This record gives sequence, C-alpha cells and structure tokens, in this order.
Amino acid sequence: MNTRAANRYAKALIELASQSNQEDAIHTDMQNIALSIAGSKDLQQVLKSPILENTLKKSAVNAVFGKSAQPLTLKLFGLLAENKRMELLQAIATQYQTLYNTQKGIVKAIVTTAIALDDALKTKVLQKAQEIVGSGKKITIENKIEASLIGGFVLRIGDVQVDASIANQLQKLKRELVEN
Repeated sequence: MNTRAANRYAKALIELASQSNQEDAIHTDMQNIALSIAGSKDLQQVLKSPILENTLKKSAVNAVFGKSAQPLTLKLFGLLAENKRMELLQAIATQYQTLYNTQKGIVKAIVTTAIALDDALKTKVLQKAQEIVGSGKKITIENKIEASLIGGFVLRIGDVQVDASIANQLQKLKRELVEN
C-alpha cells in the first residue's frame, strides 16, 4: 500500500479540519472508517478492486458512511475517486488518527492481557504507562486479550514494551533452570 500518499492525504485532511475547527468530528469519522473497513472483507475488496470504476467505489463508500460522515469527509471520498486512489481510504483514516493523537498529545498504549482489564488492573497499567510517557500526555488504552499470557500484562507504548506476564516469568525461570 502507498503509505506516503496516504500520509499526504491525511496531513492535508487534518490541516483542513483544523482550519475549520472540525478535527474532532473528522477524527470520529476516520475511526469509524478504519474500523469498518478493517472489519469488512467485502468493503476491502471493493476498494482494492482494479475492475470496479472509482465512481462505483465512491458510491459504495457514500452508501456505507454518507449518512453520518462530515462534509469534509465526503469531499475526501470525491477527491480519492477523482484521483483513482480509493484503495488508500483505510490507510488515510489510520494515518489521520495517528496525526490527530500527536496533535492532541494523546499516547496510545496497547495492553495485552489474559482476560479483559478490570478497573484495578486498568489503574495499575495507566500508572505504569504514565511513568513511561511522563506527565502532560493523555493515554488511551487498547486492550487485547491473549489467553497464552496466563496472567499479568504486556504493555506497549510506541517502541517501549513492559512484559509483566506470568508466561514471561515462567519463560525466564525455564531459561535459568536450563542454564544452571
């Protein structure tokens, strides 16, 4: 996928959204678009199809998102169709979210746990994440569930990872036993 082109579209979109004070509303649109495309193989195939005309792709996207999308988002659909770049829509939506988070000082923390986070563990993870990123940044948590961790959590913020899982501790213990 052409991420450079998607990045350029996303930068232009966030700039226009900021000028018209709509960056939050467009962010909501981009979240919905990214999630919907990621969750629909049919929509992915429509957008990537070299056989379908871009006007048909635009019509499909308008049918799915048109009722709830902001006018600026609808203009993006038209521009992508005109430039024969509809396949970039998901990448643009994802990149817009990254740019938005950077602009607003929001850091995304991905927490992988064996079970869904409860309030106590969520508070503990937020404290650890705040230690890593420092004060002044807002942290959003995305929880992924992976039963193989047995317990504890793996926290990933950017390129920093904290592995406090029981599976990791057992792996360390196993290495120590093998070495000795």
